[in-house]
Amino acid sequence: MSSKYNQSFKESLQDRDGFWAKAAEDVRWIKKYDQVLDSSNPPFYKWFKGGKINTCFNALDRHVEEGNGERTALIYDSAMLNIKKKYSYQELTDEVSILAGALQRQGVVKGDRIIIYMPMIPEAIMAMLACGRIGAIHSVVFGGFASNELASRIDDSKAKLILSASCGLEPGRIVEYKPLLTEAVRLAKHKPEKTIVFQREKHKAILGDNDIDWIDFIKGAPKAPCVECDANDPAYILYTSGTTGVPKGILRDIGGHIVALKWTMKNVYDIDPGDVWWSASDVGWIVGHSYIVYAPLFHGCTTVIFEGKPVGTPDAGAFWRIISEYKIKTMFTAPTAFRAIKKEDSKGEFFNKYDLSKFESLFLAGERADPDTIHWAEDLLKKPVIDHWWQTETSWSITSNFKGLGLFPTKYGSAGKPAPGYDVKVLRSDGSEAKPGEMGDIVVKLPLPPGTFPTLWNADKRYKENYMDTYPGYYQTYDAGHMDEDGYVWIMSRTDDIINVAGHRLSTGSIEEVLSEHKDVAECAVIGIANELKGQLPIGLVVLKTGTNKEDKDISKECIEMVRNKIGPVAAFKTVIVVKRLPKTRSGKILRGTVRKIADKEEYKIPATIDDPKILDEIKDSFIKANIL
Repeated sequence: MSSKYNQSFKESLQDRDGFWAKAAEDVRWIKKYDQVLDSSNPPFYKWFKGGKINTCFNALDRHVEEGNGERTALIYDSAMLNIKKKYSYQELTDEVSILAGALQRQGVVKGDRIIIYMPMIPEAIMAMLACGRIGAIHSVVFGGFASNELASRIDDSKAKLILSASCGLEPGRIVEYKPLLTEAVRLAKHKPEKTIVFQREKHKAILGDNDIDWIDFIKGAPKAPCVECDANDPAYILYTSGTTGVPKGILRDIGGHIVALKWTMKNVYDIDPGDVWWSASDVGWIVGHSYIVYAPLFHGCTTVIFEGKPVGTPDAGAFWRIISEYKIKTMFTAPTAFRAIKKEDSKGEFFNKYDLSKFESLFLAGERADPDTIHWAEDLLKKPVIDHWWQTETSWSITSNFKGLGLFPTKYGSAGKPAPGYDVKVLRSDGSEAKPGEMGDIVVKLPLPPGTFPTLWNADKRYKENYMDTYPGYYQTYDAGHMDEDGYVWIMSRTDDIINVAGHRLSTGSIEEVLSEHKDVAECAVIGIANELKGQLPIGLVVLKTGTNKEDKDISKECIEMVRNKIGPVAAFKTVIVVKRLPKTRSGKILRGTVRKIADKEEYKIPATIDDPKILDEIKDSFIKANIL
C-alpha cells in the first residue's frame, strides 16, 4: 500500500486549498492569485481567482528562460511519409511566436475563437500553442470530421478563423480536407473570416478567395510576446457530441489547467523534466490535448507526435519501434490499440526485434481495459501496465494507480483508486450511497479539482442540468460501476450500457470481461437487445485473433459456456456472433449504442466520429444471418 498516495489523497480532501496552493508553486504566474478556490456560486467554482498567467509561456518560454532551450521539446514521426523531425524548446518557441504574430496581424485578439482542423503534424501543436500565447481560445476538431459536425462547431463557437491543412493521411488513402471545409462553411450560419491552409506535399488543395496559404500567412510576421490572461479565462473549447444534436463545448480554464496537468506528470506518471514521453492518441481528442501537447510541455519533457497506426504502418511493431528509437520512458494509449497489436501479433514476434530497455510503464485509458489485454501486455513488456479512468470533461485522471506516489497492488479489471482531488462515490438511483461491491452511478463530490471543466461554452444552464442536477452536490460521470472495500473503483459501463435482464441489473462490461478471456478472442462487445419476455437480453460480438482456425460455432458455444460458468444463468446469455471487426470511433471507443439500435430496428444516425461506416453494414449482415434481424 502506498502511504505517499494515502497521505496525498487525504490532504487533497481535508486541506484542499493548501494542497493545490502547493501544486501552484510549480507553475509560473505573472501575478499570483488572490484566492485558491472561489466557492461562492456552486456548481460554478473558480480556481486561482485573480491570478494572471499564460499557457504558452508555461509550455515553452519558461523552459528557454530557465536554460533548457536546447532540450528537445517535440519529436515528429510520420510513418505515413517516413519523415522524422525534432524541435528544441527554443525552435518551437520561435515557430509558435511567429504564428501567434501572424494571427494578431490578421486581427485576432484575446478571447477570439479559432478552429483548428488538422492532421497529426507539428503545425497542429504550434496552432494550439499560438492561440494560448495571445489568449485566443482554440477549438480543435478532429481532422476529417464530417462537414455538418464541423459546421455545428463553427456556429456554436462563432470562430473568427480556421487553421487547417490540405489533407490527412490514412493507410492507403488521402483524406482531402478542403472539400469538407468548404461544405462546412457553406452549411454554417456563422462565417469565419478566413481559412489558413497548410499545404502538404502528398496533396495540394486548390484555395478559394477566403483561403490563405499557411506559408504566406506567416511570412514576415513579427514574433508575438505572451499576453497576460486571467486564470479563469478560457484556454480552449473541446466539443463532444451531445444527445440533442447540439454539440457540448467542454470549457477549460487557463490557471487550473496548467497547475493540474503539470502536477500529474510527476505524481501520476512519474515523469521528470527531460524525460521522453509518448501519448499515442490524436490532438483532436482530450488525450491529445492533455498528454501530447500540454502536460508534457508544461513539465519540460520531450513529447512525441506520431502520424501512423498501431498496425499496418507498416506492421504490428510500429509502437515498439517508436519506444525503442526515441527511448520512451512511459507511454499512454487506448486499450483498443493494444488489442489491435495483440490480434495481429499475439506471440509478440515484432516486440522481440526492438530494444525497450529504457521503457518503464504503460498507461491505458479511453475505454475499459479488459484484464486479458492487461495480462498480455504485462507478460510481453515485463513492466507495470496501468489502467486509469478519466473523461473529456475532467482532462486528467479521476482514478489511477500512481507511479509517482508509489504503486499499490493491481486488481485486474479495476481502474485503480481516486486521484488526489477527486472525492469519488457510488450512488444508488435514490441518491443513497451504495455498499462496497454494489453497482451504482459513479459520481464525484463537488467541487471538482482544478483542470476540470468549470462550465460548458455559453451553456451554464445545460452544464448544471446535464451534470449537476441529478445528484445535487455531485458531478454525474455517466459511468456505472462499484467501489470495493479497499477503495478500488471498478468502471463497468456507461450508465446506458447497464442492461436489465428480467429485473436483474447487469453490466455489459462484466460479460465482456469474461469473453475477452477466451484464448481466440481479440476483442468483443456486448449489447442488450429488446426482448418481450425478459426486457433485455445480452448478445456478444467477438473478433477473433489472426490465425485462429476453429469453427465460429465452436467458439460461440465455448464463449456462452464461459459466461454461464462465471456470471451464471441469470445473464440469459445465449448468443455470440463472430464478426470481422467492430464499429468504433476514431479514438477507439466501440459504438455499442449504434449496434444496439441496429439490433432493435431503431432509427439511428451514423455517428460523426465513426472510423469506417461500412462496418455497420457488415454488422447488419451478421445480425440477419443470426436471425436477430
